[in-house]
Amino acid sequence: MINRCGWCGNDPLYMSYHDEEWGVPVKDDQTLFEFLLLEGAQAGLAWITVLRKRDGYRRLFDGFQPGKVARYSDRRLEKLLQDPGIIRNRLKVFGARTNARAYLQVQEEFGSFSDYIWGFVDGRPIQNHWRRLEDLPATSPISDKISKDMKRRGFTFVGSTIMYAHMQATGMVNDHIADCFRHRECQQLAKPLTPRG
Repeated sequence: MINRCGWCGNDPLYMSYHDEEWGVPVKDDQTLFEFLLLEGAQAGLAWITVLRKRDGYRRLFDGFQPGKVARYSDRRLEKLLQDPGIIRNRLKVFGARTNARAYLQVQEEFGSFSDYIWGFVDGRPIQNHWRRLEDLPATSPISDKISKDMKRRGFTFVGSTIMYAHMQATGMVNDHIADCFRHRECQQLAKPLTPRG
């Protein structure tokens, strides 16, 4: 019997995401943009809802290429709102373009978004050792700081809760429960990685 974090339940898609992605350090800019867009889309919804529409987002948002998303016209965004392959929330869909533009500005300033976001944890994942799901926080002082800075830079849907979820998803923090089989595996991935822009 494999011990997993209880939040993924028995859904095969959720289990696969938990086993292969959640908590794995990500330093690739395009993947970081993907998670930023998806985490923003999740606001107020269950993450499994977003995972089930991930392929739709990938198809409709040019494979999560921020340079392309930043150039979307209002007309194109209106068309996206008609497609059931994504979460059809006007603020979230238009916010994707806003965030892509802010994302490109961060890349220009820091060389890569990875250098910017990982700078908040000195390039190394935070290793937590929670015993129960109930112990996991929804925010942290670092996610508060990231949220505040990103809002200042013009991002939207980057509240502290969303940014903490982003930190968890991209391995900036290892929040697998201590007896989960992925806790140790993700802990071993915690060495500093060479950023890829």
